[in-house]
Amino acid sequence: MNPQDLQMQIDKLNHELLDIKSTVYANNFSSSQDFNKYSRFNTRLKVPKYSVDPSTCEVGEIIEVSGKLKVCSAANTWTIVGTQT
Repeated sequence: MNPQDLQMQIDKLNHELLDIKSTVYANNFSSSQDFNKYSRFNTRLKVPKYSVDPSTCEVGEIIEVSGKLKVCSAANTWTIVGTQT
């Protein structure tokens, strides 16, 4: 086998590997994940801030509205977390 054929095979394999990586990682975090047990996060959780409650939400979403932490407790229903003043 000559060096050009080998290089063509290497290039083809590299291209296929990139295709596989893009397929595996593309939109990997687009859906929600349910954690039924205790989970520990080693990074900060960034909570989106709004000036008014959004009209729609999915159960479990967390937001901040005017300094108040809120959770979506039922479809399209925001509830203040705890006793905040």
